[in-house]
Amino acid sequence: MSIQLEDSVAGLLNDKDTLKVLATTDQNGVPHAVVKQSLRLGEDGNIVYLELLESSQTYKNLIGSIWFNRKVAVILKGKDGRSYQIKGSPVKAIVAGKIFEENYSAVRERLGDVDLAAVWIIQPEEVINETFSVRQGYEEANRPFFKHLDRLAKKDSEKQERT
Repeated sequence: MSIQLEDSVAGLLNDKDTLKVLATTDQNGVPHAVVKQSLRLGEDGNIVYLELLESSQTYKNLIGSIWFNRKVAVILKGKDGRSYQIKGSPVKAIVAGKIFEENYSAVRERLGDVDLAAVWIIQPEEVINETFSVRQGYEEANRPFFKHLDRLAKKDSEKQERT
């Protein structure tokens, strides 16, 4: 089920300085993760990804994702340390028409004499805040027994020193 991204996540996705990674899997479940700065939020709330190489592993995996309903993940890492994982499903590959032509012109303007293989549309379905401080707070609140024994021993010795 598609979700709408919160403004903070959408802003990070559209920020040119954000590190963006697209993770896909092949037919055997082998992961493939690559930096893809052409990821952005579309006007309809879906994620837009511009693939330049028709023979790339990402392109092949995205086709398989549509055929066999495999999920993909987009990882965002902002300059301020915020990090999110967006899980979703590729729902469309645009290879002709107005949307394709607009993106093709924009890509050539920005990168020069290159091709555009497809404009991929990815429907976001889940967002996970992967920022370390957020994850650490969650782990400590929900999994108190997952601490290493040396951390527990250190807290006990600090308590004894104060008393």
